[in-house]
Amino acid sequence: MASRLLSTKPLDVILRETEETSHGLKRSLGPINLTTLGVGAVIGAGIFVLTGQAAAQYAGPAVVLSFTLAFFACLFAGLCYAEFASLIPIAGSAYTYGYATLGEIFAWIIGWDLMLEYAFGAATVAAGWSGYVLSFLQDFGIHLPPQFSGAHGEMMVKYNGIWERLGRIKATLMSQHINPMSLPHLTAQFNLLAAAAIIVVTVILVIGIKESANFNSTMVIIKVAVVFIFIAIAGAYVLNHPATTIDVNWKPFIPPNKGGFGNFGWSGIARAASVIFFAYIGFDAVSTTAQEAKNPQRDMPIGIMGSLLICTVLYILVSGILTAVVPYTSLNVADPVAVGIDATGVVWGSILVKIGAILGLATVMLVMLLGQSRVFYTMSNDGLLPPWASRIHPKFRTPWISTIAVGIFVAIFAAILPIDVLGELVSIGTLLAFVIVSAGVWILRRRRPDLPRPFKTPWVPFVPIMGIVVSTFLMLSLPLATWLRLIIWLIVGLLVYYFYGRKHSKVRLMNANADRAT
Repeated sequence: MASRLLSTKPLDVILRETEETSHGLKRSLGPINLTTLGVGAVIGAGIFVLTGQAAAQYAGPAVVLSFTLAFFACLFAGLCYAEFASLIPIAGSAYTYGYATLGEIFAWIIGWDLMLEYAFGAATVAAGWSGYVLSFLQDFGIHLPPQFSGAHGEMMVKYNGIWERLGRIKATLMSQHINPMSLPHLTAQFNLLAAAAIIVVTVILVIGIKESANFNSTMVIIKVAVVFIFIAIAGAYVLNHPATTIDVNWKPFIPPNKGGFGNFGWSGIARAASVIFFAYIGFDAVSTTAQEAKNPQRDMPIGIMGSLLICTVLYILVSGILTAVVPYTSLNVADPVAVGIDATGVVWGSILVKIGAILGLATVMLVMLLGQSRVFYTMSNDGLLPPWASRIHPKFRTPWISTIAVGIFVAIFAAILPIDVLGELVSIGTLLAFVIVSAGVWILRRRRPDLPRPFKTPWVPFVPIMGIVVSTFLMLSLPLATWLRLIIWLIVGLLVYYFYGRKHSKVRLMNANADRAT
């Protein structure tokens, strides 16, 4: 029984599946498309939402160090992803890598785990996107019913003429000694904007991968331009007013610990890194499109590492400038970057930042839903999920049924569930995937050193070991409740595997036929 659970999928079988056919996925993505897919997935919630919250709650101005720590966790894992993506250019990402090296049970666990990263991640981002759209519309006097602006049961309060989620601005109200119940308030029923965003993105993904990539590339160019404009405006303000920015707001750079783990101090830097790790999620989604890349052996490492490096530089610049312009204690809001540019006195800046956030979060949703449907497609091809998940549309040549199914699932979650805790849940799911991919590179180097590797992870086993160690450290920095939710989620997945996946596994069937033949 144990040997069956650890059955690996032969690499020659995997590589045969990467060959393009008229009934398979279409190879149409080049290195620029792949890099912008990565940037599109990464730049979003990290810059526009999490930067301020992590600074205000955990790290202060030292959130810059938190982004650096999270980057190294991603760098070690990214190098391992790059080797696997060039060696095994198939749509399943970490799921396929685990199947080739660690065995079927680990492949299932990581495939199920990736649902946390992609599906729930998209739901989380959709809620953040709806908040920015709601604020943007209200700036122009367009007011949507607040009952349909938040998740079911979520408290909405009217603050400064704008309806906001209480969870987002509670700390701000407390700092101003405002009782939320003294403000106009009501309970939301359905997040219509979040659901609508997911539906639109799903339609784009069904139409075609090339169309999706081109849409993403256009949005990425616009939102990166907005980020650069913020850096230019706020950076110039800091340079011209150092006495009222850096000299005041960066002191102390690392706020003293307040007596609990993660509440400022060095432990706060680690806690902030584990939380803002959500901001880096997405560069690994590039690997899910390997089967649609024109030259995956060359282009996949470029897309993965290029997007990671570009986004890290932008994150560090934005977080450093933001905490210099505005005291970190004032950044626990839904739109911290808009607050930062308001402090410079540039009136049109807030509107511009909100436009960038709306476009930025839209592309994050697109790439996350793209990744989830491709993982389902590959798991279905292996027999671990029902056949409908791998059916390709005859005209668009996309896994349309799995894309629609994932879109409906995510739209429902984004619309009715409060998802404040999902950011941490998505982070722990991604970190677990990083641990498995890092271990897989090390194992495959020992088992099959003869394989041709277009891209080789440097300094093996140091890099894979560090990928495991740093990712595990960040996982341990997350709350116990997040660990319990992860365990429950994995138990549910193992039940699905036991009652369906193991009975329909093509690898098991292949091994059984081979045993009978001998």
